[in-house]
Amino acid sequence: MNTFETTQGSDYLRKPLPILMLLSVVFATAHLTATKGLVAGIGVMVVPFAIVYLGALFLNPRIGVITVLIFNFFVLGIGRYVPMTWGLLMDGLMVLMYLALFFKAFRIKVPWNRASSQLTILASVWFGYAIFQIVNPEAVSIAAWFYAMRGLSLYMWMFIPLVFILFNKPKDLQLFFIIWGALSLLATMKGMQQLIFGVDPFEQAWLDAGGDVTHILFGKLRIFSFYSDAGQFGAAQGHAGVVFGVLTLFAKNKKFQIFCAIVCLTGLVGMMISGTRGAIAVPAAGGMMFIIIRKHIPSIVLGVLAGISVFVFFKYTTIGNDNDQIRRMRTAFDPNDASLQVRFENQARLKGYLATRPFGGGIGSTGNWGKRFSPNTFLANTATDSWFVAVWADTGIVGLYLHLFILFFVLITGAYNVMYKIRDGWLKGQIAALVCGMFGIMAASYGNGIFGQFPTCILMYAGMVFMFIAPKLDKKIMEKKEAELALDVAS
Repeated sequence: MNTFETTQGSDYLRKPLPILMLLSVVFATAHLTATKGLVAGIGVMVVPFAIVYLGALFLNPRIGVITVLIFNFFVLGIGRYVPMTWGLLMDGLMVLMYLALFFKAFRIKVPWNRASSQLTILASVWFGYAIFQIVNPEAVSIAAWFYAMRGLSLYMWMFIPLVFILFNKPKDLQLFFIIWGALSLLATMKGMQQLIFGVDPFEQAWLDAGGDVTHILFGKLRIFSFYSDAGQFGAAQGHAGVVFGVLTLFAKNKKFQIFCAIVCLTGLVGMMISGTRGAIAVPAAGGMMFIIIRKHIPSIVLGVLAGISVFVFFKYTTIGNDNDQIRRMRTAFDPNDASLQVRFENQARLKGYLATRPFGGGIGSTGNWGKRFSPNTFLANTATDSWFVAVWADTGIVGLYLHLFILFFVLITGAYNVMYKIRDGWLKGQIAALVCGMFGIMAASYGNGIFGQFPTCILMYAGMVFMFIAPKLDKKIMEKKEAELALDVAS
């Protein structure tokens, strides 16, 4: 083929129609930017890329899962720069993936049966309970229910089957960790920039609009990176520290092991600089779970000694008190801390209020959604602080018990698979990391409302799927190893 006679992309610009289309986009972008603002202009520029992306998504729905895993790190923080309800894009992406699978079924058989799992059933039961909450007589606002139930149950119900169907191979698990690690590393770097150089103008505007109430304490900034808040940043980085710390111990590839070690260390640094006291529960509980599932006496002894050392350091010494982050972390070990006493008082008030309301006050009755849609109610004006306390207040004792049952069922299943079913050492390490991370987040969720927020919720749901499919992955890995061994013997 003569390359001089082939049509290149730039050749199209010599024709009138492409030039006219390009100029139309340029003028439309300029006009909208001048009259409607920067967001409108950017919207026009994004349209061609969005069309290309949608085409790729419908050809390969797996792209959607990867997009969700990446975008969920930025989905709340990006609102400081471009104000809009970015969270609804996550809903839209998941709906598009289901549409792509539906249309794909006309050409090839879609393996819907892969989503047939106890985990899918549990997610459906939890979502069904959330739907039931619409008729809760205590509920004040349907709009509040719509916004709040997404993080509480909708994403779990929608995303878990998609991971079962589209993202279920050992290489997908490896990619999952690479995405998670790279973006967690980036989050700590952003956090260090805020700590050393201060916030940018958009972040300052967010602080001035009310964010400073919880993020400027005693004149010191609580670092939030590009996450929704410092609490989420601290817990998420502690989560990364636990998961990638365990992966470091099991990784066989030297480069990946170094990568995991770096993510682990930077994750723990991010947790410390966030000023989030409750985040320390993530490595504490995660380490405890690791000791249990290892079933290794020396590891148990070392783990117990390490735990005692950390406790003594924070509880009974003043070492490092000149450091703001260490000093604030130390207050988490003080039972007489003023904020802790306020939390206990609020929980006592909620206990009395909910004693005659077994189904709670309705999803969206507490927190920011309660203040926005039902500002004059008791629940809207009573701080929950904790994820589990918020679930209790919104869905009642029935909802709390159901939620805890589902989480512990998943956790125990993952731990059981690690301890008794998985034979491949590397896969065992990967699932062990997810189990330890999940228990850490569950422990930290008692102190902060982090479980249902991005990026933690999406990472947790994807991790749950891999915990459940681990025995099948292990079987395939071992069959491949046995086949390779038989081939070597035969040769």
